[in-house]
Amino acid sequence: MATPNSAKILELSHVAPFTDSPDSAAEFSLPLTFFDTLWFKFAPVERLFFYSLPESKASFFNSVLPKLKHSLSLTLQYFLPLAGSLTWPQDSPKPILLYTPGDAVSVAIAESDADFDLLAGNHAVEASVSRSLVPLLQVSKTGASAIALQITVFPNSGFCIGVTTHHAVLDGKSTTMFLKSWAYLCKENPPLLPELTPLYDRTVIKDPSGVDMLYLNMWLRNPGTTSSDLRNSPNVFEISQSSDVPSDLIRATFELSRSDINKFRQRVSSSWDKSSLSPKPKLHLSTFVLTFAYMLDCILKATDGDETKRKVYAGFTADFRNRLDPPVPENYFGNCVGTCVNVEELREKLLRREEDSFTALVAMVSSMVKELEKDIDVKREAEELVSKFTSMVTGKVYGVGVAGSPRFGVYSTDFGWGRPKKVDIVSIEKTGAISMAESRDGSSGVEVGLALKRHQMDLFASLFHKGLGSL
Repeated sequence: MATPNSAKILELSHVAPFTDSPDSAAEFSLPLTFFDTLWFKFAPVERLFFYSLPESKASFFNSVLPKLKHSLSLTLQYFLPLAGSLTWPQDSPKPILLYTPGDAVSVAIAESDADFDLLAGNHAVEASVSRSLVPLLQVSKTGASAIALQITVFPNSGFCIGVTTHHAVLDGKSTTMFLKSWAYLCKENPPLLPELTPLYDRTVIKDPSGVDMLYLNMWLRNPGTTSSDLRNSPNVFEISQSSDVPSDLIRATFELSRSDINKFRQRVSSSWDKSSLSPKPKLHLSTFVLTFAYMLDCILKATDGDETKRKVYAGFTADFRNRLDPPVPENYFGNCVGTCVNVEELREKLLRREEDSFTALVAMVSSMVKELEKDIDVKREAEELVSKFTSMVTGKVYGVGVAGSPRFGVYSTDFGWGRPKKVDIVSIEKTGAISMAESRDGSSGVEVGLALKRHQMDLFASLFHKGLGSL
C-alpha cells in the first residue's frame, strides 16, 4: 500500500491508437510552427482531473479502468501525434512531431490512500502532496514524448487523471479538445463531433520571416543560424521537469463569484472616473482583466519584502486563432497563442504610491489586452519578446503568468461518471503562474489557483478575503 499522501504505481502500460489491422496506420509527421517553437523548452503543463466515484478497488479495475483505456485508444486514432514524439531528423530544418506505427502513450496506473476530498478541494495544501499523481514525460537526447498520463484510484472515493503535456506540441485549447474527445468517446460511439476532431493543416500558420528559428535560437542559446548548428546543441530536448517541490510551498484555489466581478467592475469604474490621469483611456473591464489584476494586487502585497520576488513582471497568453488573417479554425491542433509580457517593476510602479493599486493594475492589464487588438507584426513582436525574455532571465525577476482559461470549460469533461469534482493545473508550482478556470457550479464565476510559501499564502488569503469583504 502507498505511504500516506502518495500514490503507488501498480502498472505502467502503453496505449496505442486503435487500428483495424496492424498495417492500417501509416507514419504521420507535423512540422513545428513558430507558435510551437516559442514553447520548445518551456516546462511541461501538468493537469489533474479529480472525479468522485465511490467504487471499490476491484470494481474500478474491472469496469472503469478498461473503459478509460479502450476509449483512449479510440481517441488516439484522431490524435495520432500524441502517441508520437518530438524529434529532429537529419534532413529536417527544424524539429518535427513524428508518429510511427507502434508508438503509444505511456499510462501509469496507481493507487493512493491520500485524502481524496482534501486533494480535490479548494483547501490550502502542501504542494508536494499532489506530486505523486503527476506523470513525467519521457525525454532523451534524441526526442521527447508529447504526452504522459496517470490514472490513480482512491478506493471507495474516486479517481484522478493526471495529464502532462509538452508545451511545444499543443496549447491549452488543444489539450482541452483532446480530453473532451476522450471523455466523449468514453460515453459515445465514434465518430467524434466535428468540433472535437483536430485539424492538422500547418499551412494555416504563415511564417515568411523565419520566426520559428528565431525562437529556437533563443532557447538553445546558439549564435549559429543553421539548423545543423542548433540540432547539434547539447541537450536539445532537455526540459525542466521534476517530482520535487519545496516543502514550504502551499497551493490553494480561490473563487470569485459573478457578483464579485460585477462589484470589481463598479469599483474600478468609479475610481477611474475620479483619477487625475489625462487623457484617460477607456478601460477593458473583462472578467479576465479584473481577475488577473486582483490576483496580482494580492500577490504583490503578500510577497512584498521577499528578496527572491523583488522585481515582478506580469504576462499572459491569448488565443490567436481568431486574431490571424485569415482566422485559424477553432479545432486547429498545436499551439496558436500569442504572448503579452510587461517587464516593468510593478512594486516600484504601484505599491509605493498612495493611489489605488488595484485600479492601476486593472489599467495596466487592460492596456496589455488592448495591445492584442492591434495588427500583428509577427517578426517585430517576436524580436521584442526575445529581448524581454533575455532581460527577465538575466535580471532574476519573478513572473506572474496565467495558465488555463475560464473559456476552456474544463468542468464539462465528463467521462460518464459525472463532472470533475476539481481540475488543477499543478505545474504553476514551478512556473510562478496562477491558474484560471470557470467555476465548477456553472455560476459564471472564476476559480483561481496559485502556489506560495506558507506565510505568504496566509497573508494572501487574508488580503484576498478582506478585499472582497470591502466591496
